[in-house]
Amino acid sequence: MPLFDRDRYQRLDGTTGGGAGGRRSPSYCSTATIVLFVALCLVGAWMMASTGNVPMTVSPENKSSSSSSAAAKEDDQASIDVTNGGDTPQATDDVADAGRSDDVTNTTGGGTEAAESGKAATAGGDTAAPKNETFSDENGKTEGDEVARPEDPDKQTAEEAPSTDTKENADDVSGETKAIGDGDGGSGGASSKNQTASDDENGKMDGMSPVTDDGSKVTDNNSEQIPTNGADGGEAQSTDDDDTTTTAAAASNNQTISDDHNDASNTTTTTFATEDDIINGTTSAAAAETELLPSGAQADLLNETTPSENASFPTQASESTTENNNLKTTWKLCNVTTGADYIPCLDNESAIKKLKTNKHYEHRERHCPTTPPTCLVPLPAGYRRPIPWPYSRDKIWYANVPHTRLASYKGHQNWVKVSAGGDHLTFPGGGTQFKNGALHYIDLIGAAAPETVRWGRRTRVVLDVGCGVASFGGFLFERGALTMSLAPKDEHEAQVQFALERGIPAISAVMGTKRLPFPGGAFDAVHCARCRVPWHIDGGRLLLEVNRLLRPGGLFVWSATPVYGKLPEDVEIWHDMVALTKSMCWEMVKKTSDTVDQTAVVIFRKPTSNACYGDRKTPEPPLCDGSDDPDAAWNITLRSCMHAVPDGDTSARGARWPEQWPKRLSTAPYWLSTGQVGVYGKPAPDDFTADNEHWSNVVNGSYLTGIGIDWSNVRNVMDMRAVYGGFAAALKDMKVWVMNVVPVDSPDTLPIIYERGLFGMYHDWCESFSTYPRSYDLLHADHLFSKLKNRCKLLPVMVEVDRILRPEGKLIVRDDHDTAKEIESIAKSLHWEVRMTVSKQGEGLLCVEKTMWRPTEVETTTTAS
Repeated sequence: MPLFDRDRYQRLDGTTGGGAGGRRSPSYCSTATIVLFVALCLVGAWMMASTGNVPMTVSPENKSSSSSSAAAKEDDQASIDVTNGGDTPQATDDVADAGRSDDVTNTTGGGTEAAESGKAATAGGDTAAPKNETFSDENGKTEGDEVARPEDPDKQTAEEAPSTDTKENADDVSGETKAIGDGDGGSGGASSKNQTASDDENGKMDGMSPVTDDGSKVTDNNSEQIPTNGADGGEAQSTDDDDTTTTAAAASNNQTISDDHNDASNTTTTTFATEDDIINGTTSAAAAETELLPSGAQADLLNETTPSENASFPTQASESTTENNNLKTTWKLCNVTTGADYIPCLDNESAIKKLKTNKHYEHRERHCPTTPPTCLVPLPAGYRRPIPWPYSRDKIWYANVPHTRLASYKGHQNWVKVSAGGDHLTFPGGGTQFKNGALHYIDLIGAAAPETVRWGRRTRVVLDVGCGVASFGGFLFERGALTMSLAPKDEHEAQVQFALERGIPAISAVMGTKRLPFPGGAFDAVHCARCRVPWHIDGGRLLLEVNRLLRPGGLFVWSATPVYGKLPEDVEIWHDMVALTKSMCWEMVKKTSDTVDQTAVVIFRKPTSNACYGDRKTPEPPLCDGSDDPDAAWNITLRSCMHAVPDGDTSARGARWPEQWPKRLSTAPYWLSTGQVGVYGKPAPDDFTADNEHWSNVVNGSYLTGIGIDWSNVRNVMDMRAVYGGFAAALKDMKVWVMNVVPVDSPDTLPIIYERGLFGMYHDWCESFSTYPRSYDLLHADHLFSKLKNRCKLLPVMVEVDRILRPEGKLIVRDDHDTAKEIESIAKSLHWEVRMTVSKQGEGLLCVEKTMWRPTEVETTTTAS
C-alpha cells in the first residue's frame, strides 16, 4: 500500500464530518443532540479508516516503532539524487529490489533539490513534509493548513515529495539508516533550526549536528529515535553511538566559514550490506550495490593483522623516519621562493646548500624538512579547472602551469608549444627521439620485437625514465599499456607538472644515490629516450637499478645518440653499454633504425635463469648477497650488484610471466599460497579475492553513483593506502589512472599490485609526496589516517593532501569514526565543502571537496624551500 492514499487522505485543518463549521442556527437547536451523535460516528469511522495513512503526532517515546513500520513499505520509492553545486549531473538509481531508499542531496543557496523515483521535488526552495508526521509551522505548513493531494501515488508533485526536514521518514527496510541535513533556515531540506537528534532521546551525534550560517550547532528537542537493525537483522532498536548516522555540513567545528563556502550540504541515507555478506556471497546483487561502509563489528576486511603477526608481507618501516610535527592553528600561505610550485622535500634549499657534492644528482633527491610545513601553497593567478581527458593530452590552460621556457627550448622537437592566443599550451606528441609523434615511435618498438613486446598484453606496466612531458606514456594508453613517467624536478622546467596537468601519470624523482621507490621485479619494461642518464659509469650502478626493477624476462628499451651516433663520444658509450649489458647477461633482442626520425632503438632483455651468471669469465657486476632484499626500496642506497632470479622454483615470484592483460588484473598471483597469511588474516589467495570483490561492490555500488562525484572531471587518482589495489582494479572501465601508494609501515603488497598490471610506489605519509601541487583530482584514504596517528600529526598530513589535491578535487576517507571526524574538522577549517559523512558502528566515511579558497596572510618566516 503506498504511503499516500489519495482516496483516504483527509484534511488536517480542524473541521470534522464535513459540517459548516462553528455557525449554529436556532432552528436546528432541537436536533443538536442527533447531529452531534451522527458527527461523532462519522469521526470515529473516519479515524478507523485512516489509521494506517494519517498517523497522529509521534512522541519521542513511540516514534521508533511507527517509523520502522512505515519504512517497510517504501521499497518502491527508492532513489538517489546527487547534485553538486550545479556541476554534477543528477543520478537516479532504481533499487526497488534492494528494498531501501537512498537520498544524497546537496543543498545550496537556501533551497533543496530532492528526488523520489527520479522526479524532481522542489518548490521555491521549500519541500513539503512527509505524510507520516504532524504538520506545524516549524516543519513546513502548506497554504491554508491543507495538504495537497497527489494525483498519482507514484508521481508526486513538488509539494508532496518526502521532506528531509525530519528523520521520521528515513525509510529503509533494514531499519539501519537516518538522514540529517543542513539547510539555511528555510523549510527546504533539513532545517538547521530543528534537525539535530537530542542526546537524551536519540543517542549522541558525536559532533555531527547541523549548523547555522554562523557556524553554531542547533538542536531539536522533538527529535525522534531512529530505528536500526539489531545484530541479527531483526527488530528495530533505538540508536546509540554505534548506529549509522549520515550528515553533511559546510561549517567548521572551530572556525566560521565565509558565505562563499558554507552553502553546500548533503543529506545521505543509505542501506548497508555487511562485509561478511559481501565476502561470503550471501548478499543479493542489488543489496551489495548499496554498500557504502561495512559494519565495523562484522567487517573482517577492516580488521587487519599487525605487521608483526603478518610475516608474509613485511613492511618498509625499518627504512622510514618518523617525524615529530608541530601544529598550526591559523592558515597562512607558504613563504617560499618556489611559490605555487612548492614541493617541500624537493625544494628544501637549506638542506641542498649543505650538500658536499652534486655529482650524482644529490640536489634532486628528497631532502625533507625536519618539521613538515603547515602553510598552504598559493594558486597560480587565473587558475581554472583543468581541461578533461582526453583533450588534456593535447592542450592545457597556460594559467595552470604558466611556464614557457620548455616551449622555447624544445618547441622544435614538438614537446610543447604556446597557442596563438596564449591561453593554452599545446602538446603535438613529439619528443627528442620522436619528433614526428609518439605513436609512430611506439609502433616502431612494437614492430621490432612483436612477440616480445606486445604492448598492452605482455608488456603492460612500463617505467619511462627521463620522461620529458610524458608524451610516450600519454600515447601508450592507446596501446593498452600503463606508464610510470619519471623525471627530476626542474631539469627541464615543469616537465612533470606538464605531464600531470595533461592527465598522464608522473612523479618527480631522479636516479641518483638511492633506489627508486618501487619493488624489485615490478616492471615489464623500462624505457629511456635520450634521457641523459649515464648508464655506463660507476660500474653500471644505475643500469643495475634498472635490472632490479625489471621482472625476469623484462625489457630495457633505449633510444639515444650512442645507439646510432658516429661521434667518438657516442661510439665509446655504445661500446661500454654493449660490454656492460653482456656482463649483466642481458640479451640484445633487436637494434633497429628509424628513417622517419633519423634515430635508432635497441631492446635488451633481462635473463630468466641464473645459468649465465656462473659462465662469465669475470664475476662483474657481482651477485648481491643473499641478505640484500630486492624489494627494500625506501631510503636504500644504490648497490652495484645483481639479484639472482628465481631459478628452478616455479612457485617463486618472478619464476614466470604474469597472465596476459586484462586477465592478470583479476587473477590472484600464482605465487600467493594458502600457507601465506593475507593482510586481513585469511589465506593470501582468499584475501586477494575478498579484497577484489569488496572494492568492486563499493566502487560500482556507491562511489560511481551515490557519493556525488562527477567522474567526467576525474582523471588523476591516488589510493593513499592501496593494499592489494582492489580500488584501482574496480575503476578499470573508467577513463582514469590510479597511483597506488603502499605506506612504508604497511604490509608490502606493492609487488601484488604490479603483478595485476597496475602500478604504484612506496611512501611515508609523514613526509611530503614527490609531486607538484594540484596534481590529483581524487584522493582515496582507506584507514590511513588512524594508522598514522602514532607516528606523526594529522594536520601536516592534511596540509600535504591540500597541496597535491586540485581545487574542486575530492578526498574520500574511510576510517574509524573519531579519525574521520578529526579529518572533517581540518577540512572544514580549510574551507572545504563536506559532500557526505556516514558513521556506522564506530566506522566513518567522509567525502569532502577542496575549494578555491586560499588565505591572504603570508607566513612571516620562510619555510624551508
